[in-house]
Amino acid sequence: MRLPTPYRPESDVVTPLLASLEALDWEAASRDAVGWIEQVRASRPSSFAMESLLREYPLSSAEGLALMRLAEALLRVPDAQTAMRLTADQLSRADFSEVSDSWLATLTRHAIGLSKKMLGDDGQREGFLAKVGGKAVVAATVRAVQLMGNQFVMGQTLDEALATARKQRKAHAGLRWSYDMLGEGARTDADALAYLDKYRVAIATLAAQRDRSVPVERADGISIKLSAIDARFEALQRDHVMAVLVPRVRELAQAAAAADINLTIDAEESERLEISLEVFEAVAREVAALYPQWQGFGLAVQAYQTRALDVIAEVVRIARAHGQRFMVRLVKGAYWDYEIKRAQELGLPAFPVFSHRHHTDIAYLACAQAMLAAPDALYPQFAGHNAGTIAAVLQMARAAGVPFELQRLHGMGEAVHAQVRAQYPDVGLRVYAPIGAYESLLAYLVRRLLENGANSSFVNQLGDERIAPAALVPSLLRLSAHSGVTLPLDLFEGRRNTAGLDPTSADMATSLQAAWITADLATPPETAVDDIGQIVDTLAAAQRGWNALAVEARADILDRAADALERDLPLWCALIVREGHRTWADAIPEVREAADFCRYYAQQAREWMATRTLRSITGERNTWRLRGRGVWACISPWNFPLAIFAGQVVAALVTGNTVAAKPAEQTPGVAARFIALLHDCGVPRDVLIGVYGAGDTGAALVAHPQIAGVAFTGSTAVAKVIARTLAGKDGPIVPLIAETGGINAMIVDATALLEQVVDAVVQSTFRSAGQRCSALRLLCVQEDMADGLLEMLRGAIGLLRVGAPSDLASDLGPVIDAEALAKLQQQIAQLEQQARLIARAELPADLANGIAPVAFEIDAIEHAGEEIFGPVLQVVRWRGEIEPVVERINALGYGLTLGVQTRIDQRASQIADSAHAGNVYINRNMIGAVVGVQPFGGEGLSGTGPKAGGPLYLTRFCSESTLSINTAAAGGDVELMTRVE
Repeated sequence: MRLPTPYRPESDVVTPLLASLEALDWEAASRDAVGWIEQVRASRPSSFAMESLLREYPLSSAEGLALMRLAEALLRVPDAQTAMRLTADQLSRADFSEVSDSWLATLTRHAIGLSKKMLGDDGQREGFLAKVGGKAVVAATVRAVQLMGNQFVMGQTLDEALATARKQRKAHAGLRWSYDMLGEGARTDADALAYLDKYRVAIATLAAQRDRSVPVERADGISIKLSAIDARFEALQRDHVMAVLVPRVRELAQAAAAADINLTIDAEESERLEISLEVFEAVAREVAALYPQWQGFGLAVQAYQTRALDVIAEVVRIARAHGQRFMVRLVKGAYWDYEIKRAQELGLPAFPVFSHRHHTDIAYLACAQAMLAAPDALYPQFAGHNAGTIAAVLQMARAAGVPFELQRLHGMGEAVHAQVRAQYPDVGLRVYAPIGAYESLLAYLVRRLLENGANSSFVNQLGDERIAPAALVPSLLRLSAHSGVTLPLDLFEGRRNTAGLDPTSADMATSLQAAWITADLATPPETAVDDIGQIVDTLAAAQRGWNALAVEARADILDRAADALERDLPLWCALIVREGHRTWADAIPEVREAADFCRYYAQQAREWMATRTLRSITGERNTWRLRGRGVWACISPWNFPLAIFAGQVVAALVTGNTVAAKPAEQTPGVAARFIALLHDCGVPRDVLIGVYGAGDTGAALVAHPQIAGVAFTGSTAVAKVIARTLAGKDGPIVPLIAETGGINAMIVDATALLEQVVDAVVQSTFRSAGQRCSALRLLCVQEDMADGLLEMLRGAIGLLRVGAPSDLASDLGPVIDAEALAKLQQQIAQLEQQARLIARAELPADLANGIAPVAFEIDAIEHAGEEIFGPVLQVVRWRGEIEPVVERINALGYGLTLGVQTRIDQRASQIADSAHAGNVYINRNMIGAVVGVQPFGGEGLSGTGPKAGGPLYLTRFCSESTLSINTAAAGGDVELMTRVE
């Protein structure tokens, strides 16, 4: 099974979709839709509550944003003090005093208005009565949030949901439901098994009340989320997925088939699409053999994916291949912003989803048409709330004359669907019914609010009577050129973003594997210490001519190097995997970073190194310029054998310096290959010379009297040695740019979402086997939620896959060499004596220099006394105020990266302001700084600055000169004297 690439120009996808809809009579469909809109607005039914709330508090407003943030976080906060601070923090940004005619908005306003009056803006008023009042106010705000949640969640348990369904079915005959056990994707196998058990119980409960006289397509059913029942449901974990997830889905499908109820697999992110289809077909094949008459198996298809129509065709193929008919739920899509961000982060050639809302609508109708054309293979289910789309689908469905149904979310689109059913009472309607505890609905609730509360959303605009009904259903049958969403390769002004690869894409993964087979890596000979003098003399002799070369010419060389890196990205990735033991997932962004350094520093050099005329007094002309200092020693580490090496070298070169480039002794091959690339792109061989060897070689280079500057990335201890060497030399004062390590911390409070925290911790700690200077070393967790977080973290660490870096399924590979392994083993042995083990991953016995990811709990921040440069995490609990936590982290003396996980905006700002850290990351991971976007570097024991990839970096490689000319010396200021009045 092979779908086309998701990364195609949007117009190339939409054009044929439009052509397929030529028979659609949009004018007729829009007349129906306008009639429904007018009737909804005229009647203002009670089921219009959520639309009214979105009209009252649009998400583009401070009030709407505050509601969303409170809905997302407040219910899960375990302690009163943090809840009060969160509530005050969000409510202080908004005004809920306006009068509303919506009962839901009115209740929300009263609860929140009371909160603001009693709690104050900082949540910290003193006194017993104020504290008691604060807790009462939080309770009122919680109730307001629960009222919102009630609009979306059918019940906190399946029994509650079934009771609600029975009441609604009495009022609206023919309604049917698909029940969904709410929750985030599992992060541990224990969570996955718990979700699996919920699904088992739900199927058994529905089976017990199943009326066999009702066909399966009209019966109630269940929706399942694959990522909920397998914590490693990922494209690159195919072997695991087929061995673990498929049997779990098979069990549920067989139970549903035996009871003759319908079971639908929900859609997920685009990178999981193909593996989802593979799981679907594997289960369908096996269940078809046991229950050939069952026609209740199905899945959801997201129309916003550019491959949606291809997915429909694939599902039809699977159905016919196995003699089945599947129930297919067509939806617009639920992860649009994630898909856009991921494509931009990876530098992909296009988005896997449509960037125009109406292009998604076009794809939806084209998919609907294809589904209706295959009644032998599919039972079409059309989910949505947009009146225009519903009217168009009804037109096509009635013309096709085949069975189908409409669907909507519980609590959304009820008013429009009521009008549809009044006009077309024979059309079936299924309600997608989320079930779960209020704490479990948070992410789901906010996602629904964002989707349906967007300014361009039909649901949002439906309640805005300033928008004419006809304007809500404009013709979809048009192709738009540009959506305003920046394409991944066009993100940066003045330079091209470097294209990347998506290893979950079959075509792109194939290119990586082909490069692995063909990549060869030659190790250059070591440089004799006695040769250092001759090398520096050669570079010094060439520096004057290189510095005299126009900056544009030097910058052009860097651009050519970037183009070459980008063109041969799979090859460079293979070299890094082979020599640096990095996984493919780490190698791809490293090559992109190297190319980004080339383009960014070329751009910066053109700007900074142009001669500038400064404003002056009459009769003088003053100019300022930068120029190279001389010969630079660039000494880089093994953990980023290409990116850091390239960044130092090209920065020194483009500013007019010549360079002695000294890579780490463990990774000379990648460095030598890059030096050869720069030579091929135009750097003269006497301007850039590689120096290879161990520490004594680097020491001799730094000590040479003609070295005019040193750029160093490595340990703090070595940086101090270099600083002392430079300070002890006679002659000019030599600048040092040092980027060193850190005991990087992440502070987590009780408002943070556990799943997001665990994702960020695992990525920040264990990517690259923890061998990043930016990696998380010390996790500081609020006591009130620490047990739950550590339990989830324990499960997530246990699922990490340590293996050969050339294996796409490996999460991390070995450490760099036996020396690094021995040091880590010694440090871990000390922790085993002094700390409490939280979790340790499994380690293959045959992996050379492998080390198992591990986490320990320690008693105090101060006990994290040294950097542990590997996949080792130390965790400490904190309680009380946050300020002392930041002060104790600062006191460690390092200052590279700091992570903050909180929903209290004021707290995040305060931590960022008081932290001694070069890079602060809020509610995300702490690694992967982007050149020109997140300039990287630290302070204190973590480096000297300026930041790599930042606007001031090049200036450190330069000396400044000013030229002042007395233009009046020859008898007067000609310009002044000849001025025309």
